[in-house]
Amino acid sequence: MRERGFIAVYMMASGYNGTLYTGVTSDLWLRVWQHKHGVFEGFSKQHGCTGLVWFEPFLTLPPAFLRETRIKGWRRQWKLDLIHADNTHWRDLAADWYDETVNRWLLDPENP
Repeated sequence: MRERGFIAVYMMASGYNGTLYTGVTSDLWLRVWQHKHGVFEGFSKQHGCTGLVWFEPFLTLPPAFLRETRIKGWRRQWKLDLIHADNTHWRDLAADWYDETVNRWLLDPENP
């Protein structure tokens, strides 16, 4: 899975019913890999949010940013309901996206 051309609002989780992180990105494949490998310091790394449990594609940034902002303002139960609607068992949707031989230099955003 390495498709380009869409913006994604996504949720990462630390586990089933665990801590949630909501974000937006123009490269979901790269951003999920960064979460899984703890590339950036911050909330998702501190709380172990490494499983992609939900995402929604958009064609442009403005509606994606609006959706992300709204979801971040939601009650936790509403977020859980959104995840459960499409991913009842909280399966990591990116579990089979990466070959274990993928090196960091291959993921340089300046050289896609």
